[in-house]
Amino acid sequence: MSMKAIVKSTTRVISGDSLVLRGRPGPQGQPPKERVLHLADVSAPRLGSSTRDDEPWAFESREFLRALAVGKEVSFISTHSLPTNDDVPRDLGSAEIGGLDLTTEILKNGWAKTKESKREPTEEDFRKRDLENEAKSAGLGMWNPHGPKARAVNYTMPIDSQAFLSEYKGKSLDAIVEQVRDGSTLRVRLLLPEGDHQLINIALAGVRAARASTKQGEPSEAWGEEVCNVVVLQKLTTNSIVQQAKFFTESRLLHRPVRVQLLSLPNSTATPFQANGNVNTHTTATLFIGTVLHPAGNVAEFLVAAGLARVVDWHAGMLAASGGMERLRSAERNAKEKRVCLYANAAQPTTSKAEAASNGLNRSFEATVIRVWSGDQISVVEKPSGKEHRLQLSSTRGPKLSDPKQAFYAQEAREFIRKKLIGKTVKCNIDFVRPKEGEFDERECATVRYGNQNINIAVQVVEKGLASVVRHKRDDEDRSLDYDSLMAAEASAAADTRGIHSGKDISPPKQPLNISESSARATPFVNGFKRIGRMPATVEYVAAGSRFKLFLPKDNQTLTLVLGGIRAPRTARNPSEKSEPFGTEALEFATRRYMQRDVEFEVDTVDKAGGFIGSIYFNKTENAAVTLVKEGLATVHSYSADALSWSKQLYDAENEAKAAKQNLWEDYDESAEKVEEAPAETESGPLKSNYLDVIISDVRTANFGFSIQILNTEGIASLEKLMRDFSLHHQGAVTVPAGFTPRGGELVSAKFSDGAWYRAKIRRVSSVKKEAEVTFIDYGNQDTVALKDIRPLAAQFRSLPGQAQEARLSFVKLVSADSEYYNEAVDRFRQLCEGRKLVANIDARDGPLLHLRLIDPQNPESAADPYECINAELLRDGLATIDRKVNYLSVYPQLLKKLKDSILDAKKVRAGMFEFGDVEEDD
Repeated sequence: MSMKAIVKSTTRVISGDSLVLRGRPGPQGQPPKERVLHLADVSAPRLGSSTRDDEPWAFESREFLRALAVGKEVSFISTHSLPTNDDVPRDLGSAEIGGLDLTTEILKNGWAKTKESKREPTEEDFRKRDLENEAKSAGLGMWNPHGPKARAVNYTMPIDSQAFLSEYKGKSLDAIVEQVRDGSTLRVRLLLPEGDHQLINIALAGVRAARASTKQGEPSEAWGEEVCNVVVLQKLTTNSIVQQAKFFTESRLLHRPVRVQLLSLPNSTATPFQANGNVNTHTTATLFIGTVLHPAGNVAEFLVAAGLARVVDWHAGMLAASGGMERLRSAERNAKEKRVCLYANAAQPTTSKAEAASNGLNRSFEATVIRVWSGDQISVVEKPSGKEHRLQLSSTRGPKLSDPKQAFYAQEAREFIRKKLIGKTVKCNIDFVRPKEGEFDERECATVRYGNQNINIAVQVVEKGLASVVRHKRDDEDRSLDYDSLMAAEASAAADTRGIHSGKDISPPKQPLNISESSARATPFVNGFKRIGRMPATVEYVAAGSRFKLFLPKDNQTLTLVLGGIRAPRTARNPSEKSEPFGTEALEFATRRYMQRDVEFEVDTVDKAGGFIGSIYFNKTENAAVTLVKEGLATVHSYSADALSWSKQLYDAENEAKAAKQNLWEDYDESAEKVEEAPAETESGPLKSNYLDVIISDVRTANFGFSIQILNTEGIASLEKLMRDFSLHHQGAVTVPAGFTPRGGELVSAKFSDGAWYRAKIRRVSSVKKEAEVTFIDYGNQDTVALKDIRPLAAQFRSLPGQAQEARLSFVKLVSADSEYYNEAVDRFRQLCEGRKLVANIDARDGPLLHLRLIDPQNPESAADPYECINAELLRDGLATIDRKVNYLSVYPQLLKKLKDSILDAKKVRAGMFEFGDVEEDD
């Protein structure tokens, strides 16, 4: 029986005397049937297996026949049929290729022996024996007197697969494909440089075809909904799809010489934060992952283009750097567009690019980064609209700060992005919108690039080992534009055990010490800060337009810093409060400009709550206070500003804001202000004398100050009656509304340490300590009161204004708080003033703050000398100095002379701070 077929190769054990023949493909590309042909009357050496070694010259004999026959059209004659093997017909016979008899060629080149026959030799038998003898005489093939080349042939996978991979990873190795198990899994013989042979199983990197069944009657792997649709449309079975993929690879690679590049082992990298960071590498793997290159190219790309395999995302780390993944993606897109095989019934996009752009998807814009929330989230302000976006970095997952094992890396990731992006202009592309799910809000997911080279920040974070890549579902198009680059970056980080891939347990970073927790904690730091001058810090949070929380990385400390010399409008601290005009705008401006920026700060003093008062400098030169005033989002606080060396900058900035009618000054009327100021300009002398009977109701030691009550007024008379009624009111049962919690700025009734109830105003509330700081509005003193001793202020006690007024000594100031004479100075003031009826003259006003000259009516010298006062007496005691920063000294020349004489008197008798010589404090 004479037939023609295409030589495929032998199945199982391939030798120099056996061929597997295959006919042409069917009309719809179905794989043709196979049959085995054993060449009659000859015997070639047999290749080995995992249980036995090769016979001498077996590989060379097989290679001769392989090179001669594989892939060529063959004519064969079957002289005898043998029993089938797995339904594959087997024949004994002869074959020709292009007129060449294969048996003759094998014998002539010495790669087979003639078999002994029991029948009478024929002329053909004698011819074959002559060919064999000629080869022997010539020492050809297996008759070479020097014997076969010594080599080791390993038919099983390397025992230490990781070591084998480490030795040959990335190298181009010659190989022969021995078997195709399915479209993307092969068994190849590596021809190692040392001459040894190693048989390995290899999966094609970047792709995966459905797996063929390995047992008779067992169905092949199902391949998703698309295959089922293909079955309906093309009347094909799942097995048919699998066999098509297998045939596709077989027909191109089986028993062909190829170049193999080993890339990885399956699951060879550690999962971030797993208990044992490094997997056990001293094991025998079942297969390697790599590329197989035919002279025509990478077969994986052709498989995908034919719709017979899918792209494997997690292999991107191995292929992205060489561009292999990009070529696979391109082949996949082409297959989908042509709707071939697996993609014959693939869903088409439901929206066009224009529609997607109108919905906010695939939209690109430039923006400025204003905040970094975590290792995978940032906030940006779009240009030029000013719209704020909170973006999730596409396909990226940062470590969680809440997880102790991840906290260190979470902080490192956020700091890495902050240093790279904060305040920078970036290019954002909205890849997709993640819908609201459970407690997670809807979030825009974007690819964010920066710099002239358009660097993807997500790739950098992943490459540093500070984030991982999200594994998307198959065919999930909601992913990063640079997904393959992300996978490559993660593979690089894992290979070098960087960051979260190190497997190291690093304890969470220590919480920074809050040195603004209280005034007592903050005060000891003031002198040190003043001595150092400008110090570096990072703005961790912006609480209000002029109130910042700073982080000092060197000392791991945080502090609250309030900008001195200005007043920014307040913002509401809870839903029940109402922000002052432009309070929200001031907060937003300060947040966008200074949040998470590296700055420098200086400290002047500390307030009663532990907040430091000072200045912030951005980019070395930009004074944050001046900037806020220039934007019309803060006003100059004259009393504190005049003490600053750069007060002129503040006033100039405020004048600019007024001229431009910026924000707070939008209704500013310059002409009206000039009319109001006109009387002041004509009154170049001192204020008209205004003597009042007063009593000092409270003296504050920290940041020296005092409060007064003005006597002989209707207010004081009303207060006396109010306090009688107030006391009677609180002797009865006072109903406290359920759930009552006082709020900052609220008027209340509060119990003082003497057990009596007084009207008070809430300064701040601590829900943790269940107490509140209050100011008693009729006496000026302050105290911390338990919440249980605070009640709502009844309506009948609200109409009378608070009778205490804030005041300071005019012209003079006590020695500084860090002086050894400070306590003595305060005690002396208390001795002279506290609880006594005095006469006071208002020399100047600073808003509600009165600048007073205090006169003791019982001092006989006061009657003789109109300039004699307690202010001068403190100077004579050496416990105060002239305050040269007040702006009204020059309009009181005679009084100024009196004060200077008082200082001379103190120096003469070495009083107070002049005890050890003529030393006066610097102003």
